[in-house]
Amino acid sequence: MELELQDRVAVVTGASRGIGLAVARTLLRAGARVYAGARRGVPELAADGLTMVQVDLARPEGPAELIAAAGNRIDVLVNNVGAARARTDGFLSVTDDDWLETLNLNLLTAVRTTRAALPAMLAAGRGSIVNVCSVNAALPDPAVIDYSAAKAALASFSKALSKEVGGRGIRVNTVSPGPVATALWLGEGGVAQTVAGATGTDPAAVAQKAAHEMITGRFSRPDEVAELVLLLASDRSTNVTGSDFRIDGGLVPVW
Repeated sequence: MELELQDRVAVVTGASRGIGLAVARTLLRAGARVYAGARRGVPELAADGLTMVQVDLARPEGPAELIAAAGNRIDVLVNNVGAARARTDGFLSVTDDDWLETLNLNLLTAVRTTRAALPAMLAAGRGSIVNVCSVNAALPDPAVIDYSAAKAALASFSKALSKEVGGRGIRVNTVSPGPVATALWLGEGGVAQTVAGATGTDPAAVAQKAAHEMITGRFSRPDEVAELVLLLASDRSTNVTGSDFRIDGGLVPVW
């Protein structure tokens, strides 16, 4: 791979597994110095050459702690922290605490991390922020009603911020995956297992049904999402801002 991010400093949140881990490793291979923030420490990441920052980003102070660990220069910020829980008992089962937890993790962590990183980008007059959103922002699903609302808010935040800082050299874009072959969907307690438990079916059958809803007939891979993030982080997309890029195998049936 050509070193498209040589000597750049990149911060990735939620980097211990899944999409975040794939993004961190992809940016590293592209030449960036990567600070990988996650609540759970992953020793093997240090062996890869990443700087692992163990921090709970759901805490209001967590995002600023991560950015402080990266220093006073940040060229790329990838806000990837997020989680969805299938709500098999319907909207009335989703409590205020559930809503607040989901909004905090899927929206406010990105808001806070961006707030902490943006001054360094503005001082440098350049930077790329990529927020990992979801097709559920445009394709709301009652099974993840709170997650869908939080991701729609993240998409709106990203667009609004792009308008404010675009003229000052900062690009803000979103990547919206459909189902991805990660623990969120396929792992213990993931969407497939939760739906299967509620419907008396098999998790593999739930995953297969979801895959068949995509034109390609399969889940996206974390590395495919990571390559799209790299494109938006690099100088190959210097006039792209305020845009959303779906990687969903054709799941969303509209442009």
